[in-house]
This record gives sequence, C-alpha cells and structure tokens, in this order.
Amino acid sequence: MVHGELWTLKELFVYPNEYIYWSIQIVMYPFMTGLVAGAFVLSSLYHVFGIKELKEMARFALVFSFALLFAAPMPIVLHLQHPFRGINVFMTPHFTSAIAAFGIVFFSYGAIVASELWFLYRKHFVEVALPLKEKKDKGLLEWIKFLIFCSLTLGVYDISEESLKKDEKAIKILAAVGIPVACFLHGYAGFIFGSVKANALWMTPLMPVIFIMSAIVSGIALCMLTYIIVMEARKIKVKSQRKPWMMSLEEVKGAEIGVIKITAKYLILFMIFAITLELLDLVFRGYTAVKHWDILRTVIYQKDFANIFLLQYTLGNLVPFILFLIPGLTIRRASIGLALAMMGVFMMRWNVVIGGQAFSLTLSGYMEYIMPLIPHDWETFKEGLGGAVGIFVMPFALFWIIAKIFPVFDSKEKPAGH
Repeated sequence: MVHGELWTLKELFVYPNEYIYWSIQIVMYPFMTGLVAGAFVLSSLYHVFGIKELKEMARFALVFSFALLFAAPMPIVLHLQHPFRGINVFMTPHFTSAIAAFGIVFFSYGAIVASELWFLYRKHFVEVALPLKEKKDKGLLEWIKFLIFCSLTLGVYDISEESLKKDEKAIKILAAVGIPVACFLHGYAGFIFGSVKANALWMTPLMPVIFIMSAIVSGIALCMLTYIIVMEARKIKVKSQRKPWMMSLEEVKGAEIGVIKITAKYLILFMIFAITLELLDLVFRGYTAVKHWDILRTVIYQKDFANIFLLQYTLGNLVPFILFLIPGLTIRRASIGLALAMMGVFMMRWNVVIGGQAFSLTLSGYMEYIMPLIPHDWETFKEGLGGAVGIFVMPFALFWIIAKIFPVFDSKEKPAGH
C-alpha cells in the first residue's frame, strides 16, 4: 500500500499517485520546534532585557525549552519510513539542504541552552555536591546524586561573588546569541514550506516570518499555561499534606497573577505581529490573484473555511486576544485564553501543512486528510492521534525529570543570575 493511501480521501480529478503524504507528524514538527523557540525567547526577556517581573517565569521557560528540544525532532523520526535514517541529519549536517541544515542549527541551539543552564545553576550544583563530597557514609541514592552533581560542576567549585558575576555576564551573552539561533531553528521550517515552488499555498517569502512570530506566541502560551497548572498543583499538594500552621506563605501562594499579567502583555504583542502577518499574506494573495488563485480560493474560503476562519482566526486568535485585553485578568480566564492561543497556532500549522496538500496538481480536484483516531497497526498509530499525543506529552515527562536536577520551583535555591 502506498504511503498516505490509508488516510487520504480524493474528490474530483486527482492524479492516481497523489496522496496526503505529510500527515499529523509533519504538523507536529513545526509546532514542537515553535514551542522550543518561543520558550527560549520568553526566558531571554529577563536575561537579556532585564524585565525583573519575568524572573521566575524566565527560569521556568529556559528549563522547559531544554526539555522541548529533545522532543522537537521526534515527529520527523516517526514520520520516516526508515526512522533509523533520521540520525543522518545530525551526523552529516550541511547547508545544501534545508532539512540537512537542521543538524547544525539543532546542535548549535542545544549547546547554547545547555551552556546557559550550566551557568545559571552552577552555584546550585556546587552547593549540592560539596556537602555530599564531605559526607563519609553515603547511601546508594546519595552516591548517585553525588556523581551526578559532581559531574555537572565540571570541576569548577568557585562560587565567590566575582565568579558569580562572570556567570551572570555569560548568561546574558548566551541568551542574546540564542535569540536569533532559536528563531532560525524554527524559521527554517517556514523556509522549507516557503521554498516549495510547486505549491501555490506555501510559496511566499512571508512564510518563515509568520512561522517565527506564531512560534513565539505558542511557546509563551505553553510556558504560561504549564506554569499555572504546576504552581496550582503544588499549592494543592502542600495544603493536602501539611497543617495550616506548618505552611509558609511562599508555599501556599500558587501561580502569581502579577507574573501572568506582565507575561500576557508580551504574549499580546507577539499575537498582534503574528495575526498581522497572516492577514497581510491572505489579503496580498487575494489582491494580486496570481496563478492558482482560483483553486486556492476554493480551499481557503470553502473547503477549509471552518479550520481557517473559525478555529484559527476566531477561536485561536480573536477570542484569546479579547480575553487578555478585558481588565481584571484572572488565572482561570488566562488559562482559557492560553489554551485557545495554542490551539490557534496548531491550527495554523495544520492549515499550512494539510491545507497545502488539499488541492490536486491537476487544479481540478481535492484531497482530504482523515486522521486515524483508532490505530490498527504501527503506521496508523504513529501517523494518527496516538503518535501526535505521544509527541506532545514527551516534553512534559522530560521536564519533570530535568526539574529534579534544575530546581525550577524551589524558592530556597537561588541559582546564579537570579
């Protein structure tokens, strides 16, 4: 059976060898890389531009960006018919191909984030490693913890004030360098689509910029929503395990509405940029009415009308925009707006990837992607709902593990740079 035949529905005049080859995993690929870039940009708002209100959120976003980084290439690996060939992108990176360049950008960005995390938490590593180093009778778990944190210090135990100031300077430099690299990490995904001359919907120089702006929106929204959920969950956990007189105000407070409000302002700013660019592209296409506009118009205004104008623009852009602009923002209203904003970005990716394949090269037929919901083999699992959910859940599991080493929430730990 031809790849894509399982989930493609054809209508009118379509070539026999035409199918929806790029499925949900190729929708998840730019969506996940966008989350990586957006989370890093959010962390850099504090480290580079010194916005002190985002101090706690910046630390959270940087660690989350590192967790998301490992999940970013997984949709491509799952989508490959020979997944073990995916390692070639990382082992033989070069700039003669946009996909092959991913290896260079991915490793460069990974090195920047890892280095920034090391400088940010170096003091914490030393403060954990030194007492364990001096302890004589260590248990098995203490030995494991000792080996991990001693390795993470890289043999540098100097935590003097002068040394920590150098760490802060290094953090600022790495964050500043990391912003364009993070944007390039996701912008090249838009470049891949924008450079496909055979597809009229994708062929636009605005595609990389649209991808970058919407990526920042999705990354900030995911970090804010995860921050709210985790902080509220911690508050509930503390209240259920301790007596009222045993709890401090720091442990009970949960998500701070002040942090959410200031972060929401930057989210709104990037939402304006993203929406403006998308509408500009749509208006420009309609005004110029270049070749293939007739088939594109039927896809945009008829076939995918609900996906584009109802789910993406109305529910995914307009509604959260209004929710954030109404005075008196609450945690509950912010959570709804953040979830809708992420859905809007996901629908944008869906409409680009799936919508771009919806019309036949005959310009007289259409194809519809029927995503497999209940898998009956490995192919329908990885290219269906199960594979997409698995990819989305992966960074949360990684974040939970990484947060054991990098104390994102522990107020008693004060890493360098904070």
